[in-house]
Amino acid sequence: MADQSLATPAPAARASNMSAVKRFFQATEIDTRLLGMVIALAIIWIGFDFLSNGLFLTSRNLWNLSVQAASVSVMATGMVLVIVTRNIDLSVGSILGFVGMIMGVLQARILPPIIGFEHPLMWVIALASGIAVGTAIGAFQGAIIAFLGVPAFIVTLGGLLVWRGAAWMVTSGATVAPMDTTYRLMGGGADGSIGVTASWIVGAVACVMIVLSILNTRKQRRRFGFPLRPLWAEYFLVASGCLAILVAVWVANSYYMPVNLAKKYAAANGIDWPEGGLQIGLGIAIPVLIAIGIAMVMAFITNRTRFGRYVFAIGGNPEAAELAGIKVKWVTVKMFALMGALCAIAAAISTARLNAATNAQGTLDELYTIAAAVIGGTSLAGGVGTIAGAMLGAVVMQSLNSGMVLLGLDTPLQSIVIGIVLVIAVWLDTVYRARAK
Repeated sequence: MADQSLATPAPAARASNMSAVKRFFQATEIDTRLLGMVIALAIIWIGFDFLSNGLFLTSRNLWNLSVQAASVSVMATGMVLVIVTRNIDLSVGSILGFVGMIMGVLQARILPPIIGFEHPLMWVIALASGIAVGTAIGAFQGAIIAFLGVPAFIVTLGGLLVWRGAAWMVTSGATVAPMDTTYRLMGGGADGSIGVTASWIVGAVACVMIVLSILNTRKQRRRFGFPLRPLWAEYFLVASGCLAILVAVWVANSYYMPVNLAKKYAAANGIDWPEGGLQIGLGIAIPVLIAIGIAMVMAFITNRTRFGRYVFAIGGNPEAAELAGIKVKWVTVKMFALMGALCAIAAAISTARLNAATNAQGTLDELYTIAAAVIGGTSLAGGVGTIAGAMLGAVVMQSLNSGMVLLGLDTPLQSIVIGIVLVIAVWLDTVYRARAK
């Protein structure tokens, strides 16, 4: 079958009325809302860099920003599904704190007398137990919502209080430390990074995946007779995607290990310390790779599985979904269970980064997670949302926090700014939906 193309000439009158910009977006099929978020993020970065006298757009700050955004990014991917179904989860921060405390107690108090501290299976048992507990909590809350008919807002608001109190009761408010050495790799840092060479390999693999994805999409469109993008649009998408990935890898590799850590690294590996010192690039942090991996899995679940289709069908019209034979109650339970599992993974990243589990861990993370999903384009009216948008929203939230910290703004003022941004994001979503009708 001959290739069909979106660039097929339209009637003269229609073609003349379509601007070059519209033709570009039509050919490339770029999500304009997501592009708007990227432009907004660029403006935020440039603005903070100007106000901070060039401190914001340094490899060190951008590397730290990516690590700090990882835990919220993981939870935001699950919050997309929750909000898409017209629900909300206010308990994610408290679940993070409770599950983090459970994993901390396992590593610092319970498992060492049994298998010994720093046992190779220590981090595996702790992480698996945390995910099991988080999944169980999510499923329990989902069951109350689905089968008892209690609104998600009330159930998760109660969960916010219950699990925060439970986190305190585990150790009577005491901080638990230290964590297992291998477990701490999930938090980033000098040891929790993959290095320069491995980072370039990851970047190259990601570029290959982009090319294969574009080729597969084109093959499937040709197979089913759908219109094809023009070849120049395909080349543009591949080039821009690969460029973005390689620039991100270059930035990560440009952040060098601090001198003290570099000296320890040199001594541990038998490297002579030269007069000018060593510049050892950290590369991509492991928590960032975890967040990206979770995003890819969640995107697959959302776009390629029956469960994902059911979630969006429920969000679009719950009554119609029920009549169509979708088991709405069980989908709700599974969705909240998945949210609980993601909270556990975020808890592992957070406790590993701090090398401790504290009672206050995850405080206000529920607000940042919801804000990340909404800012990323997930509609509170249900039925609309993307995983990529939520990830981008988490980066925007962390960029605002990091920028305000660099400027020395007080914490109350930071909260005011975040609140204003969230309200504006919801307002823009309302305006967008009204114009789309």
